[in-house]
Amino acid sequence: MSGVTPLDAALSAIGVGRFHRRLLAIFGLVWAADAMQVLAIGFAAPTLAAEFGISTAQAVQSGTAFFFGMMIGAWGFGRLADRIGRRKVLIVTVLADAAFGLLSAIAPSFASLLALRLLTGLAVGGTLPVDYAAMAEFLPARQRGRWLVFLEAFWALGTLALALVSWAAAAWGGAAGWRWIFAATALPACIGVGLRFWIPETPYFLWKAGRIDEADRVLGRIAAVNRRSYASGTLEAGRENPASAPSLFTGAMRRPTLLILSVWLLVSVAYYGLFVWLPSHLAASGLGFLRAQGFLVLVALAQLPGYALAAYGVERWGRRLTLIGFLLAGAVGCSLYVATRDPAVIAGATLLMSFAMLGAWGALYAFTPELYPTALRATGMGAAGALARVGGLLAPSAVGLVVAVSFEAAIALFAVLLAAAAVAVAAIRTETRGTALT
Repeated sequence: MSGVTPLDAALSAIGVGRFHRRLLAIFGLVWAADAMQVLAIGFAAPTLAAEFGISTAQAVQSGTAFFFGMMIGAWGFGRLADRIGRRKVLIVTVLADAAFGLLSAIAPSFASLLALRLLTGLAVGGTLPVDYAAMAEFLPARQRGRWLVFLEAFWALGTLALALVSWAAAAWGGAAGWRWIFAATALPACIGVGLRFWIPETPYFLWKAGRIDEADRVLGRIAAVNRRSYASGTLEAGRENPASAPSLFTGAMRRPTLLILSVWLLVSVAYYGLFVWLPSHLAASGLGFLRAQGFLVLVALAQLPGYALAAYGVERWGRRLTLIGFLLAGAVGCSLYVATRDPAVIAGATLLMSFAMLGAWGALYAFTPELYPTALRATGMGAAGALARVGGLLAPSAVGLVVAVSFEAAIALFAVLLAAAAVAVAAIRTETRGTALT
């Protein structure tokens, strides 16, 4: 390298290696923890209701408090990360995630549990969008999509871990099963607290802030860990004017922002609706083996090949086509679920829904941060995360009203929502595969 080096060219020359594998493991650990936190109420609600003498529907409202906290945290912490940096926000949010998550497991009353789940949701809401903005900013364009899907795959590992923990809690936890579930969901975040201090500030944030020397040192550190050469002192200064930073809803950003946010809302209502209500519905159904905890483990396992195909697809076919394909596959799975009462077909449809929904999330998380410039990336991801939490809020409440009438009607609604999301993705004219971040 000689002369002046653009940031994206420097990242491409350094490539991916040991530094990025460590980064993926650290982000992934907390990502798995967040998956467990988000989905825990679907597994914990029956024993939680029994201990506090309330209905299952009332117990699920602790999930409503959690998602309300996530909505606020995603928007607030996303904006904060664009102002003060990714690293500080990452450390604060995972610390709060671990602390309030553990306290949830020893809540003495349902009222105190609601407060603690709200605070846990604030923290988790902050980790999700900022993690993705940060991870994207450490990666060269050619490998970015695949590695972002790899990070999203830890969600499936967290879901699988939660299913196994819930299986154990059902067998040995008794009336306190929900406490064991909440304690287990907080443990990965506890481990992740110390590991987050190893992560430096992202080179893109430092570059955008005009801290070129610091960005240069971070690039040198990445190169050293990856055992690649890097000519320090050659990084090109950023040319963007902070005073003219764009807004999410003005100019050229308005159309893609409105479309991608609508996708996040539609997909989240379908996803959380499924995974908040499906475990308890299958447990109470008369569909034989579908009632077993072991089948829920299979549902979690079905997510892993979804991520694997998404990781291949986002680089082979592009972000948009891959995302549209998974959304339509999810709609087909939902349609099959309501078309028959045959347990074998319902089982296959359930596995297809799990496979497709998580593949869609993988492609969506790869696509969204690439739509935004550095000055808006965490804010854009935070806005998307906030809309996703609106979907989470609707899942135990508004969707619950539909479930009370007919679970099959709710599944049919999810099919319509996923098809509408596919149409919205098709209307986004930008394909970000292989493009440099700005």
